[in-house]
Amino acid sequence: MTELKDWLNSINFTKENLVEEDPDVIKKYAPYIINRCLSGNLDCIMFVNEMNKYSFLDKDMQYSFYLNIVRKRKRFSPWIRKDKNSDLEFVKQYYGYSTEKASQIMKILSNEQIEFIKKRLDKGGKQ
Repeated sequence: MTELKDWLNSINFTKENLVEEDPDVIKKYAPYIINRCLSGNLDCIMFVNEMNKYSFLDKDMQYSFYLNIVRKRKRFSPWIRKDKNSDLEFVKQYYGYSTEKASQIMKILSNEQIEFIKKRLDKGGKQ
């Protein structure tokens, strides 16, 4: 079973072509996820940009491109996530707004108003 780490290790470090062993394994190749993982590295960003331009290519061609053009090196980039704002959750709960609407409201609320909202929603007890 071929996993994401196998694809990334093959592209980045081992340079072993996984498709030669089993041609059906290419069906499990996820181009978007591979592009996302490689885009966290400065030396791969231009290659990922090219693959985004030619996203219509077959999975096999995209994998071969990365396998042959990316230099052999250990790479690790953490998955990029959006920062979670705890104050946003309080505003959403207090007003009953969606995330988008609450983020707009956060721009006009002062720190004192946010603290007031937190106190109003405090239920007490151990946390």
